[in-house]
Amino acid sequence: MRPVLAACVALSLVTGTGAEDGCGGPPSPSSSRTIPGPQLSAEERLSPHMPEPLRCDACYAIAFQLEEQLSRAEAKLGRRALSESDYVEVLERTCSQGWELYGVQELNGEKRLMGPGLPSQEPMSVAVLGGPWAGRLAKMCHGFVGERGEERIYGAHRRGPPALRDLLCHGEKGPCAPPGGGKAGRPAPPKALQNEL
Repeated sequence: MRPVLAACVALSLVTGTGAEDGCGGPPSPSSSRTIPGPQLSAEERLSPHMPEPLRCDACYAIAFQLEEQLSRAEAKLGRRALSESDYVEVLERTCSQGWELYGVQELNGEKRLMGPGLPSQEPMSVAVLGGPWAGRLAKMCHGFVGERGEERIYGAHRRGPPALRDLLCHGEKGPCAPPGGGKAGRPAPPKALQNEL
């Protein structure tokens, strides 16, 4: 019985929802599934700026990329601190990189940014990658470097990823700060982050 059950499960996964027919289950009304893509507003489609509800997610993505690239540069030097010219170059290169692996998906009616360094999202959903999201992330990244300064960003990196996220994303004017100056914005991403693809 177990081999038959395993075959039915495998057949269901390979052929979709219509496979139950051949395994003794009720016939399904349709042999295909439809998963709608996120419904984007005019601002989300056309604005050159990151929409406000996605700025916290974008900040975490930027902090992750800065941390990754600075750590890689340090690893090449045997984990010693980078010179000012080195970390300035790494920050500039990171902000100017292609951000095409990031996009937006809609989960339970809420749009969320997704990509490396952000919490895993629903695997059975449609995401809109590239497009305006890459330019918006690059613009935000350059803005953070300009506002916070290369030296402060690198100092926060040396103290660890939480310090860098705090510097960029939290605080009075951070994108994850709640409106009205409350204590918490969106919850921090879980410790298990997606690896870069």
